[in-house]
Amino acid sequence: MKTELIMIRHGVTAWNKERRFQGQIDIPLDDEGLRQAQLLGQSMAGAALAAVYASDLTRARQTAEPLAGALGLPVVAEPGLRERHYGDFEGCTWDELQREHAADFARWRAREPDFSLPGGGETLLALHDRVEATMRALAARHPGASVVAVTHGGVLDCAYRIATGLGMREPRQHDLLNASINRILFDGERFSLVGWADVTHLRRADDAIEGD
Repeated sequence: MKTELIMIRHGVTAWNKERRFQGQIDIPLDDEGLRQAQLLGQSMAGAALAAVYASDLTRARQTAEPLAGALGLPVVAEPGLRERHYGDFEGCTWDELQREHAADFARWRAREPDFSLPGGGETLLALHDRVEATMRALAARHPGASVVAVTHGGVLDCAYRIATGLGMREPRQHDLLNASINRILFDGERFSLVGWADVTHLRRADDAIEGD
């Protein structure tokens, strides 16, 4: 009996566009992100889902609400889906970190698993363990069913690595797209990847607009 986790990254925010670290700062979706959430909900209307979970941060909840509404399901807050705590990096752009925190920024980019981000941030290892524990808990609650989990880029990166066996230190070559649909199966012991970075629901809408 396999459980499907449909893991979705939240829609775009103003800080995404600025390459500014959000982490656990509670940033809402911008207008484009709200539109992405509506398109996502429309694309999944009628899907056979047992539950809709979301990180307890606003941008994830806003992304989940149209989808849950289309299915007549509540959005269940799941703190384990929250983005990594980036400590002092939160609120800073990449350029600012390269100027003001060059050594710490280099260690973060090197993907050191046990590097504690300055200002009380999570290590990569702690994030990875949290994500796997949350994925297993969601699957255990809904054996043999499909559930949605709306989350964040850092969490999705860990989920991909857990499902594929890609090491924590390995460079990322997989996309982490806003409002993307990412499908992972759990067979009771192991996770496996069945689909990644699907944004056809957004592209179809863009194509329709261009054709009007």
